[in-house]
Amino acid sequence: MKVYLDNGATTRVDPRVLKEMLPYFTTKFGNASSLHQFGQEAKEGLEKARKQIANSIGAKPSEIIFTSGGTESDNLAIHGVYKGHIITSTIEHPAILNVCKHLNHSIIPVNEYGFINLEKFEKAINSQSMATVMFANNEIGTIEPIKRLTEICTSKGILFHTDAVQAFGKIPIDVKKLNIDLMTLSSHKIYGPKGVGALYVKEGTSVKPMLRGGGHEKNIRSGTENIPGIVGFGKATELAVKDMKKDNVKLIKMRDKIIKNLLEVPNSMLNGHPRDRLSNNVNISFDFIEGEALILHLDTRGISASTGSACSSKKLEPSHVLTAIGLRPEQAHGSLRMTLGRFNTMNEIDYTLKIVPQIVEKLRKISPFR
Repeated sequence: MKVYLDNGATTRVDPRVLKEMLPYFTTKFGNASSLHQFGQEAKEGLEKARKQIANSIGAKPSEIIFTSGGTESDNLAIHGVYKGHIITSTIEHPAILNVCKHLNHSIIPVNEYGFINLEKFEKAINSQSMATVMFANNEIGTIEPIKRLTEICTSKGILFHTDAVQAFGKIPIDVKKLNIDLMTLSSHKIYGPKGVGALYVKEGTSVKPMLRGGGHEKNIRSGTENIPGIVGFGKATELAVKDMKKDNVKLIKMRDKIIKNLLEVPNSMLNGHPRDRLSNNVNISFDFIEGEALILHLDTRGISASTGSACSSKKLEPSHVLTAIGLRPEQAHGSLRMTLGRFNTMNEIDYTLKIVPQIVEKLRKISPFR
């Protein structure tokens, strides 16, 4: 049996999304900037996707800027509005932290569940600040108090950006009700194609471009648009909104079954908040083993999972997220992240729950840490 439990890294393209994309590789292949009928067909696909994504978050189509993915959107958001100081958390994605470390920054700690310290966040704000805090964490699944954060930023008169790559499609998001200024989205986490993302930019927010060229995307992101990818992103978004409730019921049932069963393994611990977490995220640490060894053994049994975010999974240092919530390096190294998806089945979960404890026991018998 092959079981894919790494949907936090990327998802399989939904067949309905692929079907929507295919004509834009063949018969509707025009450049959306061209005036002839081929160009206008491409333009129609582009603008339809813009509306689909805008409608999904309560935005206007004019507030959606297409990019190559989450990393570019994060970079564009920060460099585009940075005025001299940025505030973020210790558990952000590298696409945020690796930008902030080159700028004047304040990095705010989190508690044992991964929730940002609101008091220290507010104290760090000055007149030159902007803030960026992820909507939900990619490793431990904790959902941050976004509404409270935006209230603080609004009261202080500063802009707030959130990386919603993991939350989008799993949590209903209304950017107007939440008063978000900028928000990063990505296609390949919601059963759309890789290489396409979006940045929501609240109307009236001035963003400096990083790429200059033909003036595409309101002069904010030049470059010929990836029309097949954008069309797929739009369709994936439409499906994510339509199926969100149904998908979440299924995901939560599988997630909670995994957590309940794996916490019965001696010397195991759940990372992240037990309730305020993404519907598809399981992150558990097992004492006395190496997570990398666990992943490799699982792979030989047909189970694909991870020890952290895909961007960091090949690094030998412990997860910065897990150490930030208080885990010792050896505990962080023994973590297993399983992220569920639309196409997983309960039979796959039952198989996984049979195999994981067997491998943990096997590794502990030969462990030098025990």
